[in-house]
Amino acid sequence: MTDEIAFFTPAGDDLVPTPLACSMWSDDQLHGVAVSGALARAAELRLRVTGRSDLRPARWVVDLFKAARMRPCTFTTEVVREGSRIVLVDVTLTQDGERVARASATFLKPSESAPGEVWEPADRPSPPPLDVAPESDEPRVPFVHSESGWSQNFTEHQNASRKGSWSSAIPVVPGEPLTPFQAVAAAADGASMVTNWGTKGVEYINTDIALTLAREPVGVEIGLLATDRVEHDGIASGTTAVFDRAGALGTVTVAALSNARRTVDMGGVEYSDDGQRRSASRV
Repeated sequence: MTDEIAFFTPAGDDLVPTPLACSMWSDDQLHGVAVSGALARAAELRLRVTGRSDLRPARWVVDLFKAARMRPCTFTTEVVREGSRIVLVDVTLTQDGERVARASATFLKPSESAPGEVWEPADRPSPPPLDVAPESDEPRVPFVHSESGWSQNFTEHQNASRKGSWSSAIPVVPGEPLTPFQAVAAAADGASMVTNWGTKGVEYINTDIALTLAREPVGVEIGLLATDRVEHDGIASGTTAVFDRAGALGTVTVAALSNARRTVDMGGVEYSDDGQRRSASRV
């Protein structure tokens, strides 16, 4: 990873957002990818303090109950429960002394699989072909899939068909290796775009992220594929499969509210590989 590309810069124990963390909803709002990645980093740092290296992340839940602004972020953590096979860590993000988001990480100890047979789906999502998206751990423009196939041209995918995405995660802070858990926790916020992007752009804003993992990703390339969506009275529930180049990882669900008065119009949006948005429109 290049040191210059990151969502935050450290300021003591706090993190200060860089322009890469800015949301398309507002010029003074952090996007959920940056928020979730930073919260996951804080959870991992707290787990490290416990000295437990025998666990891996299995569940990650984030509540995005107040818009996080482009201001310094303070993270507080608590080990809620530590047992022989489980550690539960809570994380709170505050700005100017006010809570704006919270998260809960469940770390579990791997063991042998049970001997009984259990149903699993035969069809699993797969990443873009290598000639479209060569293997890379470097940050780059996400690939999107719809009825138009895989591409990095967002305008092609502003339609009503099923969506998928494939991304290489951006580091939370410069000069610090991005962990697979931070990568998938950050990418999980993309479930809202994958499930709520339609013919007029993204008209719903998610209020949470609920990620479950059977294993950690191999590297920091993460895929999402919409598997279900239900909407009534402006409240939407979206579900995506999570996968990497080695196969299925788990699922993400998001709850979202209609936000049509501030739609993010993805038509004409372009990014450079350093994460800079070259053009965008809000309606």
